Amino acid sequence: MTKKGYVYMYDKFAGIVEQTDSGYAFTYDIDYLSNSDSVAVSKTLPLRKEPCNSNVLFSFFDGLIPEGWLLDVAWKTWKIDSRDRMELLISCCIDSIGAVSVRREKL
Repeated sequence: MTKKGYVYMYDKFAGIVEQTDSGYAFTYDIDYLSNSDSVAVSKTLPLRKEPCNSNVLFSFFDGLIPEGWLLDVAWKTWKIDSRDRMELLISCCIDSIGAVSVRREKL
């Protein structure tokens, strides 16, 4: 089962983060890479054509997920398991603090 999140940097589509049966991947959009003023979404996810792969959700994206009482709100409102980091990411990070947001669907 694959879950995808569409990643935006300053409201520009930057790439896709996805959860697969074998782990996680983040791939920059080719149009985003071709723009000379594009910046990496994180220092740990540098601009490149090849996907970045990990066995666990990338720490940058995991850091966007709410904690504490706000995580409790997400759990109670949407019944999301607090261990399902990808579902929390695509459900709670549409309007994150900072430049990066993650959406369930591409705009």
